[in-house]
Amino acid sequence: MKVITVLMVCLGLGYMSFAQSPVGDWEGTLEAPGIKLKIVFHITGDGDAYSATMDSPDQGAMGLPTNSTKFEDGKLTITATQLGMTYEGVLDADGANLKGVFKQGPGTIPLNLTKAKGEPAKLDRPQEPQKPYPYKEEAVKYDNAKAEGVTLAGTLTMPNTNGPHPAVVLISGSGPQNRDEELVGHKPFLILADHLTRQGIAVLRYDDRGVEESTGDFATATSADFATDVEAAVAYLKTRKDIDASKIGLMGHSEGGLIAPMVAAESKDVAYIVLLAGPGVSGTEILLLQQELIAKASQVPDQVVALNRKLNKRTFELLSEHGDDLPKAKEEIKKYMNQEKERLSDTDKAILEASMGQFDQTFQQISSPWFRFFLKYDPATSLEKVSCPVLAINGDKDLQVDAAQNLPAIEKALKKGGNTNYEIKALSNMNHLFQTSETGSPTEYGKLTETFSPTALNTISNWLQTQLK
Repeated sequence: MKVITVLMVCLGLGYMSFAQSPVGDWEGTLEAPGIKLKIVFHITGDGDAYSATMDSPDQGAMGLPTNSTKFEDGKLTITATQLGMTYEGVLDADGANLKGVFKQGPGTIPLNLTKAKGEPAKLDRPQEPQKPYPYKEEAVKYDNAKAEGVTLAGTLTMPNTNGPHPAVVLISGSGPQNRDEELVGHKPFLILADHLTRQGIAVLRYDDRGVEESTGDFATATSADFATDVEAAVAYLKTRKDIDASKIGLMGHSEGGLIAPMVAAESKDVAYIVLLAGPGVSGTEILLLQQELIAKASQVPDQVVALNRKLNKRTFELLSEHGDDLPKAKEEIKKYMNQEKERLSDTDKAILEASMGQFDQTFQQISSPWFRFFLKYDPATSLEKVSCPVLAINGDKDLQVDAAQNLPAIEKALKKGGNTNYEIKALSNMNHLFQTSETGSPTEYGKLTETFSPTALNTISNWLQTQLK
């Protein structure tokens, strides 16, 4: 599930002209209330074209791709669309320092960079399996018959024992994800697939449409579109003689836990579903609480938390009220923000003005087809129709999809639909990624060496073995 953050810092930036090259490794530290993160950019190229990758060592995220790197008249601009991030900096006369700002979503934070020294930090991920694996691994591709131009590429792992085997399709969370659901140096789906295949269950995991080896347009797709990609995965598995077509299930993480019931509600081919931090309430409710919990964990003042919640709530309402009339929605949201500004204290007014400074960029993100669908969709719509067995688990320190908010809602919807074969469980001391966690904050994800708690893995596989007997 995407983390929506609001960062309330602004900085004006003047520009000068220099002839130096930006090529090299640059590092600096982002500092704001509750935030202190080291950032490293690796820039290559020449005077005609440049490229860059980004590291966030404190989050364990290394080699993050960027879309464009420009250097003109001493000004460096690096953009990473998938991260909603832009860095703008001015090179000093010595060519040794960049003075600039880091923009992400509505926030702008000062970020000055100097030439990096030493080797990048190496990530410790002890759970990642090493080849040769004690099971079969096959690269596969299959078409989505409902979406022209969408071919999904993935990895199918199968036990070495004779089939046909029970199988599970892994469904990733929000944002463009590869088949391992790779995030801040962790590969949770690789760990899941390895664990389950060793337990005798075939596992299919795939790159999201438009990501890595899969084709299609990710940016214009909604959760409903991604559901058809899952249907295509099930249809593909049914064509294989080494898969037991009566024992194909779905396992979705975060947004994937929203999509799995959408598919299971309409298909008799789904034998069971596992919801890993899956939503039980609308996206609007999830995001408002998510923003509040993460802000408090980051020690953002209560006054700021309350103001952001109020502004975001009304922004989401206006976005939904005006449907596909995006120009009207944008006009009404701006109008509302300006009206609120007149009522605020000087401190709160400064916070709002900082957010409005990036309004066009923020509106572009929240007006996407995916975001508007997610805001309004009620998971109960599908959950009430699910008749197959269901396991729903959340970490009790999950700040993105709160267990107390979502697990009871999932159970309520299943009961209303007459489903009695389900298990709902909150797992102690686990975050949104099912890592054993101290705080649950997303800033902690990459710092932890554990990718997926063994307790969570065993909870999942034990339940599956019971269903598959």
